[in-house]
Amino acid sequence: MLRSKAFSLLKPIPLMSGQSNLAYKFIHPAIASHRHCCHRRSVDYRQRNKTHPGSAGGRTISALQTKVMAEEELPGVLILDIGGTHGVLENLAALMKKHFRLITMKEFLENKKEMSKKIQSIFVFECRPTIDRELLESLPNLKVIGNSGVGVDHLDLKMISSFGVKVTNTPHAVADPTADIGMALMLASARRLVEGCQIAVSPDTKYFAVDWLGVEVTRATLGIIGMGSIGYRVARRARAFDMRILYHNRNRRKEEEEAVGARYCEKMEDLLQQSDFVMLVVNLTPETHKLIGKKELGLMKPTATLINISRGAVIDQDALVEALQNKVIRAAALDVTYPEPLPRDHPLLKLNNIIITPHIGTATVQAIRMMAEEAITNMLAVLNGQPIPSEVFPK
Repeated sequence: MLRSKAFSLLKPIPLMSGQSNLAYKFIHPAIASHRHCCHRRSVDYRQRNKTHPGSAGGRTISALQTKVMAEEELPGVLILDIGGTHGVLENLAALMKKHFRLITMKEFLENKKEMSKKIQSIFVFECRPTIDRELLESLPNLKVIGNSGVGVDHLDLKMISSFGVKVTNTPHAVADPTADIGMALMLASARRLVEGCQIAVSPDTKYFAVDWLGVEVTRATLGIIGMGSIGYRVARRARAFDMRILYHNRNRRKEEEEAVGARYCEKMEDLLQQSDFVMLVVNLTPETHKLIGKKELGLMKPTATLINISRGAVIDQDALVEALQNKVIRAAALDVTYPEPLPRDHPLLKLNNIIITPHIGTATVQAIRMMAEEAITNMLAVLNGQPIPSEVFPK
């Protein structure tokens, strides 16, 4: 009775100065008083027995043992690996170790019986580890999957939800760097920067041709398909180039359009017909799969450029190859393809009117760290029963 009343009065208070602001501790005055009494008794015991805080009776506890004991108290998080080709970057792993006991997939597979009980969360970095039914069935204490990034098309949300597990993502960390790469691709394609660089450094170049021309971005018309947080930030940047901004979205965003002077196109076809640059900024869903195909490409201006910073499967790539080969559109600039990377003999790689980058929308030092911090905050919120900043719900 007394215990239940004490715990009903628990309330969150911020951690003390010097501790991480990513989590909160729950301390009741009665518990704090108990800790103080225990601390006083332990000091008296050490004085009588001439021990020190790092001792257990007359046995000295090594730094390694203390570290192991501290790690045991942290909630376990499953990751693919640390470092290497696909593992969590080492600096991010160091950040996570302040809040979690990191368990790699190798450690989990080598000792499933023990590790499965410790894992309460999974950190998905660069779409890894793969989350399937077999993995979920083997983790009885799993509460949350923290995805690093905003796209969750690699996660079966309905299946995960059926296990009572929550999914979170990191929309706030990705918006600005992804908008930056969209603008970079538009400018690079318009002014033919990649091709120009190759000409400038080629040992075969004897002179620069005066008829080698690009097109201007300033005062051109930009059509944004998907006016979410990334699309809106693209529009803000485009406004600085005095661009005419059109957008198509499932729902009209009046506040955003007024802020950047954009015009809403209820029909995507209207946007395609008017735009000099079309930028795709949508989530991959069954509705957006191959959103841009032969018909849509045919509606675009022959002088237009298609830019994709969302997901590769939003475009019918066979139709895009045909459109670029036959000059149906001027050019394309893609940060995403399907699959990634493309097979080395894929026809898109043989065209000179396309730029392809290796899915680097969030590949900055700042963004990667912010994504990890946002994911940590989300996972700790779930584990501590706090409001979840960025939860993703199955549709």
